[in-house]
Amino acid sequence: MKSLDELRAIREKMQDEIGQRSDDAEKTRVVVGMATCGIASGARPVLNLLSEEVQKRHLENIVVTQTGCIGLCQFEPIVEVFEPGKEKVTYVKVNEEKALEILEQHLINGKVVEKYLLHADEIEAVKEADN
Repeated sequence: MKSLDELRAIREKMQDEIGQRSDDAEKTRVVVGMATCGIASGARPVLNLLSEEVQKRHLENIVVTQTGCIGLCQFEPIVEVFEPGKEKVTYVKVNEEKALEILEQHLINGKVVEKYLLHADEIEAVKEADN
């Protein structure tokens, strides 16, 4: 930084980015686990497919992003759906075919695809096995 003007420009840019993020708060977020275990299990093609389909179909209300470790390696690839005002939905062992079905059924038609969900009893079984 060489001047106060540069500092102001950086601040304005960051405020614009923060504003864009708050605009996304009203959108459905689709998050794909992309830690090493997710990538090794095939998460990259799932992320690519979801991103491409959302763009191709002009689904303006959906944002596809990635995250690191979700902490449930044996269920990877994991896709989490965060809809404003609703509980998080976690899909497990997602491949490209399942991702397309999730996109069409859940994200477009609003019907959760129950057969690909992670259920509380499965999480408890994993926790017990870890102890």
